[in-house]
Parts: sequence; C-alpha cells; structure tokens
Amino acid sequence: MKILGIGGSPRIGGNTDILLDYALSGTRSKQVEVEKVILGNLHFAPCQECEDIPDDGKCLINDDMQILYKKINQADAIILASPIFFGSLSAQTKMMIDRFQCLWQAKYIRKMYKPEKRLGGFICVEATRRTDFFENAKVIVKNFFATIDVIYKEELLCSGIEKKGEILEHKDHLEKAFEMGYMLSRYKKNRTFGNR
Repeated sequence: MKILGIGGSPRIGGNTDILLDYALSGTRSKQVEVEKVILGNLHFAPCQECEDIPDDGKCLINDDMQILYKKINQADAIILASPIFFGSLSAQTKMMIDRFQCLWQAKYIRKMYKPEKRLGGFICVEATRRTDFFENAKVIVKNFFATIDVIYKEELLCSGIEKKGEILEHKDHLEKAFEMGYMLSRYKKNRTFGNR
C-alpha cells in the first residue's frame, strides 16, 4: 500500500507539518510505503485554464505538478494538510487543487476519466476558533477529493493553534493525527472501500 502525505503549509516544521508527520508515522506502523510531499518545495504555476486539453485530462503545463500527478495517481490513500489562511486553504494548497481542473473536465464534462476509489484524510490548523473557516476549507478539499475519486474518510481540525510548534503541547491532537494514519492503513488492509 502507498500512502501520500501532501503538506500545504509554507512553514516547515510548523504545526500543520508536525501533524502530517504524526499521521504518516501512524501509517508506517502498518508497514506501508509512505511518501511526503511539501508543496512549497515544488515549482509549479497556477492553473491557466487551457482550452485545448486532452480528453484524458492530462495537464499541458510541464512543471513539478507532473511529478505530483503521478504520485497522487499511484497512491492508495492521501492525507492532505493545510493551515487556514484568510479563512480557507493556504495558497500552495489551493493552487495545487486548481491544477486538477483538466481532470475535472475529463471526468465530469467529457466522461473520459474513471479513476479507482481511494481513501483520504484532511488535517487543518488555524489560529482562531472560527468553525466557518474550517467549513470553507473542507468544501474545497471535498471537491478535490471527489475529482480524484478519494473518499473523504478522516479529518483532524485543530483551532486556537498559532505559535510555531505549539501543537506539541496538545497531545490529544498528536494522538488523533497518528490514529488517522493508522485508520487509513487499516481500511486498505480490510478492503472496506471497493475493489482496488
């Protein structure tokens, strides 16, 4: 089994990044192949809404997103992690998601893309305690997961966390992140989500 963690925080070693590491360590306890990608380390452009896209939904822009497309396609489960910025996902995360517009068209307009079902989890951290910010972010993530046929199965929403590394003082959040990774591994083993 392959589990891909996608980090959308611009702050390496920050709260979101730490939680993603804990989640991925939970998957390693099930002896699965784990990979972590930090979006801030990739060089990619925002979606250009190209007109002449292929029927198979492949993006025409040749940048680091081509690498990420392959990793996402090969993953059996995906954990996406992003902090809240201005009431929604980070710019890095949203820009990555927008680059799946070609795939969205291939799937819903041209009916050419038929991916296999996978499982997904979402980790989100914010400094305030406004639940509507989480709801904004979740709507986007759920649309993204639906486009790539990932079932939104697990979530960890942590509010009131601001200072870098502050999440380490919240053992309950760390344990829940670890449990998320563990549960995603277990779902695959038990094949409770289709015939992948």
